[in-house]
Amino acid sequence: MRWRLGAPVGLAAGLLAAGLWLAGTLERAENLTWDWRVRQAATASDAAPRIVLVLLDQASLDWGARVNGWSWPWPREVYGALVAFCQRAGVQSLALDVVFTEPSLYGVWDDLALGDALAGLDRSVAAVFVDADGTITWPVPEVRQGATRLGNVRGEPDPDGVFRRARLAAVAGDTTVAALGTAAHLVSAPRSPAPAPALPPDAATVPRILDYAPRGTYTVLSAAAVIQSELRLREGEAPVVDPEQLAGAHVLFGFSAPGLMDLRSTPLSRTSPGVLVHATVLDNLLSGGFIRPAPRVPAVLVTLLWGLAAAVLAAGIRRTWQAIAVFAVGLPLPLLLGLALYPAGVWWPVMPGSVAVLGGLVAGLAANWATEGRQRRFLKQAFRHYLSPHVIERLLADPDQLRLGGERRELTILFSDLAGFTSLGESLPPEQLTALLNEYLTLMTDIILEEGGTLDKYEGDAIIAFWNAPLDQPDHAARACRAAVRCQRALAEHRPRWREACGHDLFMRVGLNTGEVVVGNLGSRQRFDYSILGDAANLAARLEGVNKVFGTGCLAAAATITQAAGAVLAREVGAVQVVGRRQPVIIHELAGLAGEEPPAGWAAYGEALALCRQRRQAEAHERLAHLPDDPVARTLATDLAADPDFAGVWVLTSK
Repeated sequence: MRWRLGAPVGLAAGLLAAGLWLAGTLERAENLTWDWRVRQAATASDAAPRIVLVLLDQASLDWGARVNGWSWPWPREVYGALVAFCQRAGVQSLALDVVFTEPSLYGVWDDLALGDALAGLDRSVAAVFVDADGTITWPVPEVRQGATRLGNVRGEPDPDGVFRRARLAAVAGDTTVAALGTAAHLVSAPRSPAPAPALPPDAATVPRILDYAPRGTYTVLSAAAVIQSELRLREGEAPVVDPEQLAGAHVLFGFSAPGLMDLRSTPLSRTSPGVLVHATVLDNLLSGGFIRPAPRVPAVLVTLLWGLAAAVLAAGIRRTWQAIAVFAVGLPLPLLLGLALYPAGVWWPVMPGSVAVLGGLVAGLAANWATEGRQRRFLKQAFRHYLSPHVIERLLADPDQLRLGGERRELTILFSDLAGFTSLGESLPPEQLTALLNEYLTLMTDIILEEGGTLDKYEGDAIIAFWNAPLDQPDHAARACRAAVRCQRALAEHRPRWREACGHDLFMRVGLNTGEVVVGNLGSRQRFDYSILGDAANLAARLEGVNKVFGTGCLAAAATITQAAGAVLAREVGAVQVVGRRQPVIIHELAGLAGEEPPAGWAAYGEALALCRQRRQAEAHERLAHLPDDPVARTLATDLAADPDFAGVWVLTSK
């Protein structure tokens, strides 16, 4: 009986899943499962220790501007120092992920300096850009002639914008141009007795699936550190970076500073330096580690078996716990198979099997679950727009919770608001304003939910969220702080695009506080929300507004920073007495995540604040004079100038 009921629907589910896969319908979801597999099972190759990334990061840009007065773009002579250091170290190859298409602003001598340096290395790769139609954008002649070889830096992301594949070469007319990573492999000295590397015949026609190394595998050096090292060695001084660290290495230079707009989405991160893709191509060529796609015929046959087995099992289920067990065990099996085959270098399709299992189980359980399933779908549809997924699951498990009432609980609360949104709303048509606001709120909410937060409500452009309810989260303060930092960075990433859309830069203010509030179903008997109420929530709202006083983007109370336990990069700003509170509250500014470099001047500001509290205002004012670009320092300096006895406690008279 089980076979007669399950076999037909199971085979139908398997055929449907296989058809969807072959038609490409499941590609986006399959790509997401692949990204998960890469993050879980990626391993470093034997060639990885020989690959070094030299990144022009934000710290390098700041160093260039502060110490040398370099505006962007830098003089190309500076890159010559990088090339010279690599030559001194005896690298295997050096590839520059920079297309020098225009003559240097500093004159032809600057281009010649870089070209001569590349020629002297004799294992250098300069970048070209081969467009999809075969048009080549060349570097300036001096760089083109000085480089040992040219490499194409144009990549081809998947439709979702993630770089999972790469071609080893591109065709432009009668010319075949190796990809940057391929070119670095070709110019490197062959290791005896291995033959010299060469382009495979299908280099330009068949994209390779990249086998990414885990994050942190490759040695990463700051461009500023390498350039300083070369300059110091020329003066007979000790270098910042020992040249031996690059001996025999394959060096790739690229950008990681956000403002240089060369960040790419990879399975490991949505903000990877673009040069990482080229480094992965080189790594895979050195180790032979490209991923192979699974053969289609075996994949289709296994998909049919998944659907058949799932439906046959479901046809014999009579109790709810049995159904739960079958779903819990059956659904992950295709994913586990794909994960198991990853170390063998095979991309086994997960989504066809998952769809087949799901289809077979649903078909077998449809009759038994009709009534209960309809009720569950109704509840989810009714509440999904204004309750968090965690709350919905609790309601499904215990509908008696749909009543008024709450509990006292320690939460971390986040309030955010867009600066100047009222004036923006007056300058945009309602349709455009609504579309912009919806996109912004979606982006911010996704991050909050990813960090385990519960969305309380939207108030226009304002967002209210909290952590540690309805489920316990011992690290609720750290989660909230990470969410705040990630939201600010996401807004910064999208700011240029939104500026083009609305003609305004969007900036967000965030306030965070940790304390005891009432949380639960609050409202009337006819309508209520899962929300919060209490003084701790009010303080979070006040701190959002306090950002206007200090010119900051994110302020958190000391209680939040203490509980975050070093999860974020923060500094003490001082103490504020907000409207409605008698006692001052120590506040901190958030600017990054744990392990990141603090912004320049933070230490000096901390010293000035300490001097201010010690009644040594003159010395404090002197320290602050060296921090003209720090808005918090300017605020303290202004108040010290107005009140020589000011001790770092701001009394605010407005919200």
